[in-house]
Amino acid sequence: MGFTGRLDAFQRRHAWAALPVAVVYKFIDDQGTYLAALLAYYGFVSLFPLLLLSVTTLGFVLQDDPAAQQAVLTSALRNVPVIGDQIRDNVHTLGGSVAGLVIGVVVAVYGALGVTHAAQHALDEVWAVPKAERASVGVAYGKGALIVVLVGVGVLLTAVLSGLVTTAGATTGLGAFSRGLATLLATAINISLFLIAYHLLSARRTRLRDRWVAAVAAGVTWQVLLSIGTFLVGTRLAGASATYGFFGIVLGLLGWLYLAASVFVLCAELDAVLTRRLHPRSLLSMYPDDRDTTAADRRAYASYAESERQKDFQSVDVNFTDEEPRPSSGPVA
Repeated sequence: MGFTGRLDAFQRRHAWAALPVAVVYKFIDDQGTYLAALLAYYGFVSLFPLLLLSVTTLGFVLQDDPAAQQAVLTSALRNVPVIGDQIRDNVHTLGGSVAGLVIGVVVAVYGALGVTHAAQHALDEVWAVPKAERASVGVAYGKGALIVVLVGVGVLLTAVLSGLVTTAGATTGLGAFSRGLATLLATAINISLFLIAYHLLSARRTRLRDRWVAAVAAGVTWQVLLSIGTFLVGTRLAGASATYGFFGIVLGLLGWLYLAASVFVLCAELDAVLTRRLHPRSLLSMYPDDRDTTAADRRAYASYAESERQKDFQSVDVNFTDEEPRPSSGPVA
């Protein structure tokens, strides 16, 4: 047995080593980089219209209270990746515009529903849901609209809580403590939103408690990415010229969105691997001629074939040449 064989045997015996290998392999099998790119594209398309819509709405609601406008704006934009501080520093007075509101609503709805639709597609791929069992267009957009509303409420709640905690910290002199508390509250809300999104958007019905690992991992990582994005903009782009600073912010935002989308998909893969017992995997399973496959390898490859079932009255048989045929999945034709 060579070095690769010994390494493979070691990771198969130890769950702490086998689990990350299985998650990465399934991410590769599901073409997770393309799923993340699709999410990042729609996220980029929807982000600016959503900010326009939010700012315009606040201009209408709080038009008689400039102090409240600035407080809410500061609290809300703190949670916007990479560009939040830039917008906060350059928007001093909110004004309500009917044209801005209409344009913001139309484009924001298109982009936001695109994000939720891409997320549903990604989760269905992760959970190997047969195409015949995936949500119809009406159901998919209905779920998407619900998630958009819940995320909007979550962002608003985070902004309000952050503002209250920050104000209380300034009053009592506990600035560092208040910032830490605001971060913990924001992380808890993020975890709750990810838990709901993972549970509702996938057509694969599982128990809510089967999603908590991915939700916690995604919520914590999201908060870390927000902090990193704010740090990079404040330190790396602070002295850049207007032209290079602008391009740096745009490219940084795209990179940040892609990274966040990759985390969303990877955390979903973690839940799928744990729930469907898709570990340990063979280190060489990515090669077509590798025959030293594990039971988890075969479950994974069988699910990929079954996910291509297009019709309710279609059946898919998945067998390996060195094992007995097993019953077909799905309705019999």
